[in-house]
This record gives sequence, structure tokens and C-alpha cells, in this order.
Amino acid sequence: MGEKVRLADIAEKTGVSIVSVSKALSGKGGVGRAKLEEIKRVAMELGYEPHTYAAKHPSRHIGIIAKEIYLTRFSSFYWQMYQYMNKIASFMGSFTMLEVLTAEMEEYLEMPRILEENKIDTLIVLGNLSQRYLDELENGFKPIVYLDFADSRSIHDCVISDSFYGGYTMTNYLYDMGHTKIAYVGTLLSTGSITDRYLGYEKSVMEHGGKIKKEWIIDDRDIKTGYTDTENKLVLPKDMPTAFFCNCDLTAGFLINKLKKNGYRVPKDISVAGYDNFNYPGVCETEITTYEVDIEEMSKQAVELALQGAWGEVHKKGLHIVCGKLVEKNSVRKLRNI
Repeated sequence: MGEKVRLADIAEKTGVSIVSVSKALSGKGGVGRAKLEEIKRVAMELGYEPHTYAAKHPSRHIGIIAKEIYLTRFSSFYWQMYQYMNKIASFMGSFTMLEVLTAEMEEYLEMPRILEENKIDTLIVLGNLSQRYLDELENGFKPIVYLDFADSRSIHDCVISDSFYGGYTMTNYLYDMGHTKIAYVGTLLSTGSITDRYLGYEKSVMEHGGKIKKEWIIDDRDIKTGYTDTENKLVLPKDMPTAFFCNCDLTAGFLINKLKKNGYRVPKDISVAGYDNFNYPGVCETEITTYEVDIEEMSKQAVELALQGAWGEVHKKGLHIVCGKLVEKNSVRKLRNI
């Protein structure tokens, strides 16, 4: 019974993070005395039996690779994901090694040094890479876990957020707030998650009997480089919608700034919703209504799957989808005529 109780179950009951639970139960501190006692009590009530990973499994080195573009100033979403993976791996008695891939390494199919020098036992790919690079990577190394993207041709584990349902949820929310003229902001096919969020948006529009105008599908980035382009992209349509659903909070922040420069007030004149629930300091002062991605749970599943592969444990491989939730803030206004 105890083996089926996860740290996530205890975290949910006590209102703290998985990392805080693991620290409390392993005696590493990091939480107050009252919360520590609560965590221990809830763990006992649920029948949790602590896993001494270091004792039951040999230590493993987890390689993590990510494109340089994903770890820039405005892409600290992935830095936080890496920090979670590092903490979770440490709790499980293993270690992580991060290598950043340059655009040149990807273009010329130069494999990560941590692979060539045989420094790791398992690999997590954080963020999408070109299909050519993934094919070359799979030819030379196993086991691999893909995090925050999925490859339909791969036999490896993939951990993603539920982008389709998230996009559907956010668009439904905008309809519930009285908006019927809703635009989508995100360069389609630039990433799988951006496209999936659009498909969720499209499903909601169709179910509400709406029509998707071509000028209401707005690019936000260069499809080749992946860089957000606020000068040449984010073009405001002539027929303005009453609301924009953006594929991420970073784009939503840039869009809000552009709307303000063009004389629109957010949310009084125009509403804007985002995705991720990740704050990018210095980008936008408006608190953005968004769909929160469960970064911690995604990181935990990726590490567990990577170590299962390294340990040779049998498990069902495939697509692992982590759900999130809608978070209301200050960037969406409820229209009166509903």
C-alpha cells in the first residue's frame, strides 16, 4: 500500500512542493517545525513508506541537454525546470549534468560532449530539437526521455503538458467572459506545443459556432530560429478582436506592451490571456490570466523515467501528459453583454 503513495500525494495534502516533502522526510530541513510535523503526520496517515533510493538503486548520472535559445534571459522557464530536475535527482541518489547546445552544434549534428565522453547513463532532452538532430541522437544513445515536447516517431518516453486541453480551456474561458472575437498568437508549427494550443483554441471556436479569421492567427516568432520577434511579428489586425489568447506568457507580455503603445488599455479595451503561469521580470507589469503548467510534476516524471531506463526497470513507454490549471489574474475583462 505504502509503495503506491507518492511524494506528490503528500505535497498536495500539505500544500507544499514535492521537493519540500522530500527534504522533510529525508531529514534535510528546509521547512518549518509545524509544517514538518504536518508532513510526517500526513505521510503516516496515507501509509507512505519512504524509498531509500540510494540504498535500493545504484547512483546514476543523468545528462540534460537544451538548446541555447531555451536558456536565454527570457527563457528562464527551462532554467526552473532544470533546477527541479536537479533537486529531484539528488533526492533519488543520482546526479545531473547540463550541456547547452549551440545553433551550430544542432545544424552540423555535433553530438553533446557528455555523450561522446561516456559521462552519463541516461539522457533528458529539454525542449524540442530538429528531427535530423534527434534521429542522430537516437542512433548513438539510449535511454532517452523527451521533456516538454513529443516525437511521434520515437520509441522513447515523452513528458509534456496538456497543451491541447490547455488551449481549449483558455479559449472556453474567454467565451465564458463574453468574448466572441478571439485571436490566437503563436507561430504555428514552430513547436508542437504552440500548434497543440492552437488546435485547442480552434476546437473551442468551432464548438461556439465561431469563425477563425486568417488575420486573427498572429505569428510571434521566427519559425527557423525560434526567437520571438516583436518588431516584424505580433502584427495587430485591422479588424481587432476583443481578446487575444497567446501561446505563452512571454508573448502575452510583449503583446500587452504593443497594445499599450497603440493606445489600447488592457484589459479595459482588449483582453489578453497567456499560457505557462511564468513571470518574466521586466517584460510586462500587467498580471496575466493564464494556464499554469505543472513544471514540478513534469520534471519529476522526466527524472523518474530517465532513471528507470538507466536502472533497466521495465515500464510502459510512451507519452506522459501532465495537466495544469487556469489561473485568473488581471488581464481579462468580463464583457457586459453576456
